[in-house]
Amino acid sequence: MYTSTVVDDEGHCLEVMRRMEDEYEKKNEQFFVEVLKNEPSLVLRVHAVTILAELGGEAAVPTLSDVVLHDPDPLVRHEAGFTLGQMGLSSGVPALEEAVRHDKEPIVRHESAAALGSIGHQSARATLEAALNDEDELVRNSAAASLFNLKFLRTYSVGATAKDRMPRP
Repeated sequence: MYTSTVVDDEGHCLEVMRRMEDEYEKKNEQFFVEVLKNEPSLVLRVHAVTILAELGGEAAVPTLSDVVLHDPDPLVRHEAGFTLGQMGLSSGVPALEEAVRHDKEPIVRHESAAALGSIGHQSARATLEAALNDEDELVRNSAAASLFNLKFLRTYSVGATAKDRMPRP
């Protein structure tokens, strides 16, 4: 079920967004973690997820993993899955695998499967192979594309994951 609060209080949301710009300049990851924990607005949580991904530190992975598994809104969970894939850190793999296997929303399972392919860690193979049997075609297609990327990385890449070599496929 999607949350009904996209923007709860426009003035408040604009003020938080303005503060996000300031805190981004300071590279204050903790501010964005607090937004994710405390703000009901979908817009603020999605924005906080994308900024954490840009800041890109390993310290953000536990928070983004928690978001992909527990945020009440599938769009926010989807965005967290996407950002974990873009960060390319193998520490995001367990949460993404859990989301592929158990999230009730196809959009989250799809994005988590795609993110596993972006990260490129071979440990995700079994989860992606199981996702080839998902009820949703988009999830199955994302799993197949990610498995192809894992095969490419295993066969031709000089690194263990996609992040180990640039540019990523």
